[in-house]
Amino acid sequence: MALGIVPAIQSAVLSVPWPSGIRSLLVHPAGPFTIFFWAPTFKWMITIANIGDFKKPAENISVNQQLAIFCTGFIWSRYATQITPINYNLMIVNLFMALQVPAEKGGFWGAKKA
Repeated sequence: MALGIVPAIQSAVLSVPWPSGIRSLLVHPAGPFTIFFWAPTFKWMITIANIGDFKKPAENISVNQQLAIFCTGFIWSRYATQITPINYNLMIVNLFMALQVPAEKGGFWGAKKA
């Protein structure tokens, strides 16, 4: 018998007759009963906060911060495909992090040229 609260909650949740799609998500190695699910889920908050920076004036946006967000997103999206279990949530959130920076920086550099 596994120790801790998470296995107890997981067994209680899995005792409910779920549809097969939800059940497969619940028992997945990167499912909601593991850190592999929750870490990328909370990382979406960084991505959403960064999207909020689109409304900021260009001179208030840190190029170094955006470069760090781009590099982090690019590196970890690759890593998410190489680990076991493959973590698609981690891959997608990091792709969004990496790809929103060029979109935002396009506005930044366009404003600098004007």
